[in-house]
Amino acid sequence: MDVLVMRVLGWLGVLVLLGTLVLCRGLRRPPHHPHGPCYRVGELGEGEAPPHLLGRSLRWDHHGSVQLVGQLERLQGDSSGHRHRRQRDSACPALQLRLGLHSEHNERSISPWRYRIDEDEDRYPRKLAFAECLCSGCVDVKTGRETTSLNSVPIHQSMLVLRRKPCPRPAGAGLVTFEVDYIRVPVGCTCVLPRTGH
Repeated sequence: MDVLVMRVLGWLGVLVLLGTLVLCRGLRRPPHHPHGPCYRVGELGEGEAPPHLLGRSLRWDHHGSVQLVGQLERLQGDSSGHRHRRQRDSACPALQLRLGLHSEHNERSISPWRYRIDEDEDRYPRKLAFAECLCSGCVDVKTGRETTSLNSVPIHQSMLVLRRKPCPRPAGAGLVTFEVDYIRVPVGCTCVLPRTGH
């Protein structure tokens, strides 16, 4: 009986040892490459990222902040002769219910916002539409005027982008590489209760 127990314990010891080796091998990490391949600055077009990074998993053309850029650029082209328009749009607008059916969400909201183009030459996509709240308070539905009983705050969405950085290799002077980064993009505004000073 003692021999049988010793054999079972021996086999259990071997299995534990094998399991530990397998576990240790699985935990060993592959060598870390902090950056991808390096590129010459002129090798890529202006505002372009390497084609191999633009796979199906990175479909920026479906992201609202990318889609809005073209519309905003067209609107800026149409209103280039009206410089006073930006100043007028920066004030908290009065709510006009009769125009609501033909307006966009950001104009019908009781926490209205506008979009601006945020441009970063070292980011892909280079241009993104960022929402900016037009009111510090919110618009009262009954009066159509701003009230401070509520606060307008931006709503953020996390977005994956690529950052262009200098290549860290000693022989990579003048070369660039791309790293994945996550940024918070303001996509709209909403009304919240104000913070109390307790």
